[in-house]
Amino acid sequence: RLLQLCSGNLPIGGYTYSQGIEWAVEQGLIRDETGLEAWLADLIETSLARLEIPVLVRLYRACEAEDAKALRYWSEWLLACRETRELREEEHNRGRALAALLVSLELPMASVWCESLGRCQSAGFALAASAWRIPLPQAAQGFAWSWLENLCLAGVKLIPLGQTAGQRLLHALSESASRAVSAGLHLPDEEIGSSAPMLAIASSRHETQYTRLFRS
Repeated sequence: RLLQLCSGNLPIGGYTYSQGIEWAVEQGLIRDETGLEAWLADLIETSLARLEIPVLVRLYRACEAEDAKALRYWSEWLLACRETRELREEEHNRGRALAALLVSLELPMASVWCESLGRCQSAGFALAASAWRIPLPQAAQGFAWSWLENLCLAGVKLIPLGQTAGQRLLHALSESASRAVSAGLHLPDEEIGSSAPMLAIASSRHETQYTRLFRS
């Protein structure tokens, strides 16, 4: 079930988003494999470890406890951390698509919590992981891998790079991502928050980029 949840074939449109990488490539901020590795390594430290994983943890626990109030709170909290219209729309679109899938799979509580699940992808991921009894550490590692793989693939298409270069990047960054997950699993509430200003700038500039292949 974890492999299914992390699959690139999951119908949530993950492959259509670059999260600012497209603008960074056009501006020459990312020119090659080394540049993409540096960009992603920074996001692993500033976003994955300190925002994505800690919030996923709280959403997972809310689902385990069937705590609708906590699920809604952390879903809205994560959405509030998205600094541009594009990033918020991405969360909504992914969230709604995953919520619809979980309802069709008849997961417990999916239809009841559909509104909260539609706010962000992480909420639906957390519900599925909890319902399928995937242990939280493994679920978080799978989430991180899916996040990293999607962004590596975006860079491979945009720079462009060969598929072998993409696999080198995944190999080079996987240990950093795993360490970020370990740190994020234990981050206290008062330390949660992303600090990735270049991501916000890239996303805001991508909104008005003249030609583009990706939605963010």
